[in-house]
Amino acid sequence: MTTTASPRVAAAPEPRDLLATSDSLAIAGLVPLSTCDWPGRLVATVFLQGCPWSCTYCHNPDLISPRTPGQIPFERVRELLGKRQGLLDGVVFSGGEPTRQRALGAAMREVRERGFGVGLHTGGSYPTRLREVIGLVDWVGLDIKAPRSRYAAITGVEASGAKAFESLEIVLEAGVELQARTTVDPTVLTDADVEQIRVELAAYGVHELALQTVRAEGTRPEYAAALARARRT
Repeated sequence: MTTTASPRVAAAPEPRDLLATSDSLAIAGLVPLSTCDWPGRLVATVFLQGCPWSCTYCHNPDLISPRTPGQIPFERVRELLGKRQGLLDGVVFSGGEPTRQRALGAAMREVRERGFGVGLHTGGSYPTRLREVIGLVDWVGLDIKAPRSRYAAITGVEASGAKAFESLEIVLEAGVELQARTTVDPTVLTDADVEQIRVELAAYGVHELALQTVRAEGTRPEYAAALARARRT
């Protein structure tokens, strides 16, 4: 059953984003039907190319490079939505890191104009662009990867924790439905770290955290080996 998009108004885009169109989106993959990318909804999931972080457990490292061109034109998304009116609830933009791309807002706007809801998977690495597009979003799955002070151990990037928690504030201020989730990487995170994440989220009024089990499939070989060692101990 199609969900009617809620009448939020997006923040004005930056001038450089006005030239970005849905057709300039670099799309790495498209899943026509997913039951797990937006809890309780039937959605199509669009995977966008490029991410500024290199997380230990990344199960799709081919999506990290921003230099890799898109493999699927946005016209394929349009065609799919034209065929799925009344059958899909919405479209989830995932990645990679979807907020990396300037065309994200244009694509979200087009999806909403077609009567579909918009979901977003993000690690929160681009809070400025998140603030620009949040008015077009109905649901956010925000990855909280570690306690703020331990973020770099997962992402490989200093100050990534500050960006993630700034993004959390943006979602909460906008009143958008949120799922905070943590992929528990036993090569880095301890039980105490997971509890610290809960404490830090509670300080923002977030009392539910979805824990995800890390999987070796698709990860780099060196990480898969490290994960196997961690699970044996």
